[in-house]
Amino acid sequence: MAVGVVAVEGQERHYSGRITAFVVLSCMTAGMGGVIFGYDIGIAGGVSSMEPFLRKFFPDVYRRMRGDTRVSNYCKFDSQLLTAFTSSLYVAGLLTTFLAARVTAGRGRRASMVLGGAAFLAGAAVGGASVNIYMVILGRVLLGVGLGFANQAVPLYLSEMAPARFRGAFSNGFQLSVGIGALAANLINFGTEKIRGGWGWRVSLALAGVPAGLLTLGALFLPETPNSLVQQGKDREDVARLLQKIRGADVDVGDELDDIVAANGAAAATGEGDGLRMILFERQYRPQLVMAVMIPFFQQVTGINAIAFYAPVLLRTIGMGESASLLSAVVTGVVGVGATFASMLAVDRFGRRTLFLAGGAQMLASQVLIGAILAAELRDSGGVSKAWAGVLILLIAVYVAGFGWSWGPLGWLVPSEIFPLEVRAAGQGVTVAVSFAFTVFVAQAFLSMLCHMRAGIFFFFAAWLAVMTAFVYFLLPETKGVPIEQVAGVWRAHWFWSRVVGPELDDARSGGGKL
Repeated sequence: MAVGVVAVEGQERHYSGRITAFVVLSCMTAGMGGVIFGYDIGIAGGVSSMEPFLRKFFPDVYRRMRGDTRVSNYCKFDSQLLTAFTSSLYVAGLLTTFLAARVTAGRGRRASMVLGGAAFLAGAAVGGASVNIYMVILGRVLLGVGLGFANQAVPLYLSEMAPARFRGAFSNGFQLSVGIGALAANLINFGTEKIRGGWGWRVSLALAGVPAGLLTLGALFLPETPNSLVQQGKDREDVARLLQKIRGADVDVGDELDDIVAANGAAAATGEGDGLRMILFERQYRPQLVMAVMIPFFQQVTGINAIAFYAPVLLRTIGMGESASLLSAVVTGVVGVGATFASMLAVDRFGRRTLFLAGGAQMLASQVLIGAILAAELRDSGGVSKAWAGVLILLIAVYVAGFGWSWGPLGWLVPSEIFPLEVRAAGQGVTVAVSFAFTVFVAQAFLSMLCHMRAGIFFFFAAWLAVMTAFVYFLLPETKGVPIEQVAGVWRAHWFWSRVVGPELDDARSGGGKL
């Protein structure tokens, strides 16, 4: 049995609970939202390196790729239309986010997952049936609407359903799901590229409907989280029975339920439903606001989405063939999934800060070495030798592993667990919106930056990795093992944030934690 302990107003609060089959199945179903997210990331880079897809929708890119020697290796895929295909998904997700935040707060986490799944299904159907560029981008936009709802609801669902002691592992399951989705996309791209007739890209785009169907159907039968039910004003006894079922029949859930109810009382007293205004303008939420903005920003400027979106394209840039580049993307996908699984096992033992710092250092070294090799070996024409190509693939795998057990899962875990209940949905909305905004920037700008900065782009990402590692070291407190309704108390114990939140922080809301 897992027991989380936190001091509240001079007495210890004990949260008991074990990992039950009920909570595992619920979280696995919700995790389909992460699978779709990863699939959509992986599938775009794969199909945009397939010659039949480029020939049909992006003929200028196809011509440059096929041997226009006047165009630099670094610039063959530099096309604003091609990057619009990738980034349109994230523009739609960004515009959907704040509607999704209101639905998630008012109607529950499950309602957002149902709506997201339905949008995913529509996007997969339109993408697979596309006959022109407008349909291709419309399919991506519909998928983006689905992401706006799913990325809002799923991390909150996992954080609130998990026992306090294992919340890190369960929440990191979202990034594991993303990694599994990206790996599945890479495997499917590798297979569909070999279909004679040039229609394999249709299969790749349409198969997003499989996890979308599982999410939509599963969400109809999922239980709502106890935190959300209390927020919606449901009967305490009904919530207690559900919490007992989630934590185990022989577990005392009284303390946990008391804290959920108290957190909801704080929400009612401070103006529930106006969470965004509270986050933006009230001093006690300033640390959480900074983290909700900076963590997803830093997650994007690690450079991971440049690798995730365009790994096959990048590998073709250094001279690899179509099939070989897709197979290499599969290898790095396997590494990413393995690293994320390792993070699930380690995060509640070693803590968030340790993984952030070690993973950041690993990614920094990899980016510097990748940039140095490309600067030395890749010219405007020709490729690199097979030996150097192998070294580059190895370094990309090391980089993906570092992300997979640090900024990948923790970039979703930490923002989902740091907000009090009264502003949690709005806080997650800020996190998702910032993530989408900078994902759009990276997706839209990377190929142009690669063309103009050449190997220097990897030093650009390395510099940001140094900044974010220092940010974590100095400003991010540890939240390992702290029950979710007590996490707000960590800011008062921090050397810097205690000065920011000030003495007027409401002890009832923060849990008065002594950590």
